[in-house]
Amino acid sequence: MSRFVMVALYAPADRPERFGKALDAGADAVIVDLEDAVSASRKGEARGALGAFADEWSARGDSRPAVQVRVNAIGSRWHDDDLDALRMLPAEFDVRLPKTQSAADVRAVRAALPGRRVHALLETPLAVERAYEIASSGAASIGAGEADLRSALGIPAGTAGEPGLAYSRSRLVNAAAAAELPSPLMAVWADVVDLDGLEQSCRTGKNLGYAGRTVVHPRQIAVVRQVFTPTTAEVEHAQRIIDRVASAAADGTGAFVLDDGTFIDVAMVRGAERIIAAASRP
Repeated sequence: MSRFVMVALYAPADRPERFGKALDAGADAVIVDLEDAVSASRKGEARGALGAFADEWSARGDSRPAVQVRVNAIGSRWHDDDLDALRMLPAEFDVRLPKTQSAADVRAVRAALPGRRVHALLETPLAVERAYEIASSGAASIGAGEADLRSALGIPAGTAGEPGLAYSRSRLVNAAAAAELPSPLMAVWADVVDLDGLEQSCRTGKNLGYAGRTVVHPRQIAVVRQVFTPTTAEVEHAQRIIDRVASAAADGTGAFVLDDGTFIDVAMVRGAERIIAAASRP
């Protein structure tokens, strides 16, 4: 299922009592987590609960969010069993692949689960350096796992570590654009109480080219949506660009100036269209 996602909410697969709340929280997608949120002793129980989640999701009809299932990493003792469990789920359920290290990882999961979209998480410095290779491997999207990156790079948690992530974040945005993938979603903000820090981080990510964020608690959804939803002024400016480009094309003009003095050429229409799409999400 391909759809615009601005906010994606993680939900532990071993907590079926939370499935309904996750589906109704207002996120564009729910990421059912078999990996970090589930202890080793409960992996089997988590896989067994996926059917119950699928039933609850199906009952939502047309209003249901998109779904991704974060499996355990390639090479872990749970990975193959996770893929087997996914084969029994609705075809619309995508795969979220943690600790992706190479294009071969993406291709392996796509071969094992034909027809399912694979969203690759890059969580190591090596993976970040291979961002374009991974993005162009057939992945549906790429994103960062910043907890592991912070650890590997010696970057502190929270707001203090934000500057140290700038390179990795920009690298992923550029790789996604080069591979003609959607702009990435930012990684989770782990402190669910620090909404001011979350907002500040989201604004930084938006300015880098990110399109939204994954979250771990419903209270974070409104903050992310407020930051990443284009303002009325942004939408109006984008529409002026689109309208002016259309008239310029008819006139054979390659570059022009808006009434507010902004110099525009036809290459800028893509950004304007992205703003309109984000503002008009269902």
